[in-house]
Amino acid sequence: MLPEVHCVVSKLGCFDLFAKILEEVERRREISPALVYPFMRSVMEAPFPAPGLTVTIKSFLPGSGNEELTLCRPVDSRLEHVDFESLLQCLSVGKLLQVFASLLLERRVIFIADKLSVLSRCSHAVLALLYPFTWQHTFVPVLPASMLDISCSPTPFLIGVLAPCLPELLELPIEEVLIVDLRADRFVVQLGDEDCILPSKLQAALQQILEDREDMLRQEDRDQSGGLQADLTSLLSEAFVHFFVELSSNGSRELQRDSFRKSHPSRGIRQFLQLFMETQMFAGFIQDKELHKSGVKGLFEVRVTDYLDSNPEPEPSGVNKFLKGLGNKMKLLQIK
Repeated sequence: MLPEVHCVVSKLGCFDLFAKILEEVERRREISPALVYPFMRSVMEAPFPAPGLTVTIKSFLPGSGNEELTLCRPVDSRLEHVDFESLLQCLSVGKLLQVFASLLLERRVIFIADKLSVLSRCSHAVLALLYPFTWQHTFVPVLPASMLDISCSPTPFLIGVLAPCLPELLELPIEEVLIVDLRADRFVVQLGDEDCILPSKLQAALQQILEDREDMLRQEDRDQSGGLQADLTSLLSEAFVHFFVELSSNGSRELQRDSFRKSHPSRGIRQFLQLFMETQMFAGFIQDKELHKSGVKGLFEVRVTDYLDSNPEPEPSGVNKFLKGLGNKMKLLQIK
């Protein structure tokens, strides 16, 4: 007898919301398969909640009577299964920012680890830091030993390789690659300029936030009264989104390539943008914005609007300015 499988197919990554629906399907099926269809019909007829909002599904269950199921869509569902803690346990802040910078310029990056789970968690987490941009190239969280020659590709990639394969990997003719040993927080092979890619002031601000993350989260917990506990995922999400807000905040709400770069008040950011704007990530981002001008705003668009409303005139970027902008969203910092 073939097993029965219930599957939700969606272009939206609301994993917790869909898991809750499937749990209710399974609960009803254990009583009677006939109860599944009316419940799913109620789910399908209900409007899908907007980010951060909820929808209530009413149904009848024998023995329990009328029931209400509340489904909440997270504000930022892309982070539901991202594990930043594992990434920070494997990489020091300085090394993490250098990997981040290398990916922004669409370089070849290889992660080395002993465990499949570490490779998967760290590779997914580091790509999540690129939001609102999306990695456009080869991504293989765990590359089988029989396919190591893929690492000789001349195109950008992010690949995970198990540690026993490292000696063989180092014998391959791989050009311009960053090989990161997650076991020892070290670069096995590097180009040497990874620490000079990001604009210095924005890099310093990100580094301060990441290094002080535990103190910042404790401060947030003390400041909140009855609210949700501050978490590392929200902190890192806001910090890196704010990094991109600073890059794009030249006083304009439009992203026109040349005028956008040349009009930024920071020379360091202009130099970085000259390289970054040549990537496929940036091109894909612009194309997506053109196709969805009237679409639902994501976290990045909301933060850009907030930033421009509170800072109508562009000003040079700096560590304190960065932290203040982040603090306004996270309520984490009191900048003196």
